[in-house]
Parts: sequence; C-alpha cells; structure tokens
Amino acid sequence: MTRTIKADLCIIGAGSGGLSVAAGAAMLGRKVVLIEKGAMGGDCLNTGCVPSKALIAAAARAQAMREAEKFGIASVEPDIDFAAVMEHVHDVIEAIAPIDSQERFEGLGVTVLRAHAEFTGPREVKAGDAAVKAKHFVIATGSTPFIPPIEGVEDVPYFTNETIFENRRRPDHLIIIGGGPIGVEMAQAHARLGAKVTIIEGGRILGREDPECVEVVRARLVREGVEIIEDAQAEKISKTESGVSISIGAREIDGSHLLIAVGRKPVVDGLNLVAANVAYDDKGLKTDNRLRTTNKRIYAAGDVAGGRQFTHVAGYHASILIRNILFKTPAKNNEHLSPRVTYCDPELAHVGLTEAQARERHGEVRIARWPFAKNDRAEAERETEGFVKAVTDKKGRILGASIVGHNAGDLLQPWVLSLSSKLKIRDFTAMIAPYPTRGEASKRAAGDWYADKLFSPGARRLISLLSIFD
Repeated sequence: MTRTIKADLCIIGAGSGGLSVAAGAAMLGRKVVLIEKGAMGGDCLNTGCVPSKALIAAAARAQAMREAEKFGIASVEPDIDFAAVMEHVHDVIEAIAPIDSQERFEGLGVTVLRAHAEFTGPREVKAGDAAVKAKHFVIATGSTPFIPPIEGVEDVPYFTNETIFENRRRPDHLIIIGGGPIGVEMAQAHARLGAKVTIIEGGRILGREDPECVEVVRARLVREGVEIIEDAQAEKISKTESGVSISIGAREIDGSHLLIAVGRKPVVDGLNLVAANVAYDDKGLKTDNRLRTTNKRIYAAGDVAGGRQFTHVAGYHASILIRNILFKTPAKNNEHLSPRVTYCDPELAHVGLTEAQARERHGEVRIARWPFAKNDRAEAERETEGFVKAVTDKKGRILGASIVGHNAGDLLQPWVLSLSSKLKIRDFTAMIAPYPTRGEASKRAAGDWYADKLFSPGARRLISLLSIFD
C-alpha cells in the first residue's frame, strides 16, 4: 500500500547540493523529505573529491621519498602496498561519511527515503512505497561518467571515477582516455604509486586552462614518466590476455587496465520529468537565473542544473535555493565567478577569464605575473615551479587569475574574493602579506603590474623634482 507524505520541500539526491539544502531547510523548521537511491553523500564523498584527494595524498608521500635528496636526505624508492593505499582511501571516506549519513539527517528532522524517485505529476513524486506531495521540489541528482561510443568499448572491462577506487591491484599499465582534470589527477597519482601510465586525449590536456599553466603541469607529468598522446582519438578498444589494447590510427597501445575519463552527463533517466513539466537536454535541466526549472515549483542544484560541475558550485546553488524558496529573496545564480582547481602536482587553479577569453571579450588587456622562482618560501621548500598570473583591463579591473604551483588552490582564494567583490589590482598592492609565504606572490604580481609606471623615466623625473623639498 502506498503511503502519502506531505512536506514543505522534497529533495531528490543526497549529494553535496541536496544535503546542503536539506540541512538548511530542516534547521529553519521546514518539513523536509530527502530521497536517495544510492549512497548518501553522492559522488563527492564516495567516488569523487574525497577518494581522489586521499589517493593523491598517498601518491605525494611516495614521491616525496623519491625526491628527498634535494633536502640532504637519502632518496629511496618507496615500497608501495597498493591495497593498503586503497584502504587508506576508504578510511578517509568512512571518517567523513557520518556528516552525510542518513542518521544525521534524520536527527535533524528530515524524512529520508532510500528509493528511486519518479515524478507522477507536477507536484508529486513516488519513491518506493511512498507518494510525496510537496510545495517545492529540488532535483539534485548529480552526474555520471559519459562513455564515448568507441568501437569495442562495451566488450572490455574499464574503470570510471565511480569504480577505480574499488581496485585493490596496482595496474601494470593504466591507459587513460581523457586528459581533463580527472584523467590528469589519476594519471599522476597512479604513476607515483608505481604504475606505467598513458593518457590519450583528443585535443590538448587540460584544454580549457591557460596554455602557459598547462605547460608547467605537462613538464612535470612527463618528467615523472606519464606518456601523453594528444590530438589523438581512440578508434577501437579490444580485449587482450593481459588487459586491453587501444587503436590510434596505425598504433596499438597495450595496457593492463583502462580508465575512461572524458566527461560527465547529468542524471535524469527514470525521473519521468515529462510528468513534472520539466524541460531538459543532454546538458541538464533547463533553468532560469534563480535555478527554477520550467515548472516553477521545481528547482535544480549541482551538476544536473547544467552548469559547472563542481562540489563547491553545488553548495553555492544550495545557498541560492534556500534564499529563493524559504526567504523568498530573488537570489540569482552567478556561478561564472566560481573557481576551479586541478589537484595535480603542481596544482592548477583558475577563476574568471583566461587571457585568451579576456582578449576576445575586452580587446586590450594587461597581465600581472610573478614566478615562484622569485618567492623565498617556494625556494626554501624546493617547489619553485609555476607562477601567479592575473588578467586585468587597462584600468586595472581584475578579469581573471590563474595560478600553477604548489598549493595553487589555496593561493587562488584572494583572487576569487577580488572578482566577487569587484576589486582592482591596486587593492592587492595595499595588502600586507606575511613573510615568508607563497601568498606574497600575489602581492608581487600586483606590484609587477605597476612596475613600468613606477620605475619609468617620468617617475624618476618626478622624484628628482620632489627632492628639492628634502
């Protein structure tokens, strides 16, 4: 027998966006139903951000042992227990899981249904033996790996980000189709953990990032033994006795394992969105700038909303929905200001426009930059690769920033604030940066923007004239 549950808000999907909306609404006294057919925490906790960063951390420890000699400490080749590394990865997931658990949310007063959700009308969802009627709905079903239609792909075993962290045997040769952030991160991590790795990319690796920054990452990957094949399409995949074989033109690449990381697609199958009067396409749900779908009672959050597929964007969406649905404030989605980070070593972080995008939109631009080779903290830590690069208009308005280097993601945050607060490059020059920190590089980059004027012949003449008052 079907039971009916009435609620103020029904959320489909217990990933980053859905959980944030559920927690906020429940703590504000609303009656909330949360529906999740899979694991609580979604992709980020179980198969994305958390396990990948735990694996990267283990790989970094291994690499540090190989490079200890530069600090006067004997370098050694680490003895890697790959299965134990993966146990570490899952230990990290388990440590964080209680925050996203069903028990925690039920403790907040949320009704949690662990079942598949399907709309039966514009204001009703069926989940298991329950029919949920709510004033508002939020679809936060996330995304799933896209599998390209390569000949033979259906006949061979392969990993995606959803399955690779279940692997307990180190690959002898991991072939990765896709040179985006996931492909690059997993390539370096596995290479550092002792696997041979080949990346096959149809264009250029990290293709949407600043090419100068990408070259720094590319050089490190190649130095660490990662083979990078660009401007190449995997035409056919075949199963072999030892694993898989990839055909690229006349070349055959044999590997023990295959990871497919060519992008993601929104999860909309089975929701019966037609019954809900919700329009969608292959990019996700059709939404307005308040994240409302074509059914104004139904909102979207996270990857399924058709925008940038990042955990922090899903959290940002949640804050917009809380304001729109509960506080009745017309909050708008401005996710174009969201940053992104590829967590390779060195990290590559970006916010706003790249130099190429800025030149296309604004014509004349100026560049502020500072290399970590001129940063004392970077020198002390023997991590001098990379630089800070900011793009401004001719009046100094910040249009974007890219940083490639150690801990670039953390160093990017002042630039994220500067864009959201509409600051100018001069605001960085007024900042007092503690010494010695890598953060000084941002201030020095801003100072570099003024160098031509500050030390120009005109400035020298002005100082000479002012000296008469000494």
